[in-house]
Amino acid sequence: MVHPYLREPEFISQLKDGTVKQLNPFSGTEVWTVAGRGNRPLGVVLPDPVPLDPAQHGRHCPFCEGRYLDTPPEKSRVVRNPDGSWETRYRTSAEELEATRAEFRRVPNLFEILSYDYWHDNYGYELPARVRDRKTAYLSSPAGRAHVLAVVRTKLKAGGRSDEVIDALGEESQLEAASGFFGGGHDVVIARRHFIDGATDNTQLAGSGTLTPEEHHRFLAFTVESVGALFDLNRYARYVAVFQNWLRPAGASFDHLHKQLVAIDERGVQHEQQIERLRSNPNIYNEYGPNYASYRNLVLAENEHAVAFAGFGHRYPTIEIYSKSEACDPWNHTEHELRAVSDLVHAMHAATGVNVPCNEEWHYRPIDADLPMPWRVMLKWRTSTIAGFEGATKIYLNTIDPYALRDRLVPTLFALRDERKIADMQIATECPCRPNSLLYRANRS
Repeated sequence: MVHPYLREPEFISQLKDGTVKQLNPFSGTEVWTVAGRGNRPLGVVLPDPVPLDPAQHGRHCPFCEGRYLDTPPEKSRVVRNPDGSWETRYRTSAEELEATRAEFRRVPNLFEILSYDYWHDNYGYELPARVRDRKTAYLSSPAGRAHVLAVVRTKLKAGGRSDEVIDALGEESQLEAASGFFGGGHDVVIARRHFIDGATDNTQLAGSGTLTPEEHHRFLAFTVESVGALFDLNRYARYVAVFQNWLRPAGASFDHLHKQLVAIDERGVQHEQQIERLRSNPNIYNEYGPNYASYRNLVLAENEHAVAFAGFGHRYPTIEIYSKSEACDPWNHTEHELRAVSDLVHAMHAATGVNVPCNEEWHYRPIDADLPMPWRVMLKWRTSTIAGFEGATKIYLNTIDPYALRDRLVPTLFALRDERKIADMQIATECPCRPNSLLYRANRS
């Protein structure tokens, strides 16, 4: 008996009138770029420049370096020493916050997606001994106690409590709300700058692409370490979602560079769907990722340990960066592998520009998954608004198709490389585009 040959559908189809239809190979999301609509501008409206007030330097928002006490007690910070070396410091006391300048800080999110009470009430989660000791030590200091009480008051007032109601609670009751500041599962990794060094007006924001490649590497590596720390903190966490909202149209509360890390007790629907597909075809990430992108000339850049391409089948214009490493977990990557991923993510941010609202999303193997999956980062341009047509049809209109995205980015990448604003890498037609370049399947652990 002859078995019929089953062929995967084309994920990108170009029609005669210029319309481009896309199908996401993992989610099945259908996306159209209709001829004529793809020529629309990005829709980003820049504010009129307003000169910066020198007296507000370092104090533009609660994430700024001059307002350390506006956030809950930090868990760790990265500092750059006078000799140029980098160091991660832990358990900084309230009295020592100003002793060093933090290039990056990890602090608890004041308004958690999943609070400490969520884990305590549903799982019986308690602060580990080392965290209880940290909380006790911080609160035993007059400066630390005052800091925590001030932040608790801010949180309670944001929740609608008046000063009188808060005062009536008493200090000890107020401090009961502070457990999440020490052992919660929603952290924020904050970069130092609000505006670029030497900025003169409010349009000169400091984003991922304005960091140097070395600074961005430290930002990314610190985030990876922080993900591992959240897993170590809470044995009930099955996944730590990592994302970066840049600018308010992309969901940012402040136009200050930061990433968010949220421990959750599920893998998420997207991962469950992908794991099912992975069981039937262990090579899907190669076949539906860099392989397909290279056959369609969508590869943007490549280096020894990572590859970036214009994504397809996404609701928004999306750049995909895949790690080639055998290691499925970001925290098990070597320093060189982390740097390779960081260099491509940094380059794509730099080529995107600081004025484009975007989301950076990390995807990696859930900690309890039994199949190898590569670490990949999605950079999504939030340049359109989902409207009635999408809701009625579940067909999404994306005004920039993958080819237009490639054509916008590639010349900029070449220019940035020539100016040495990004790391050295192969761009577009320079890329080797070897089939099955992702080595995640070699990792069976």
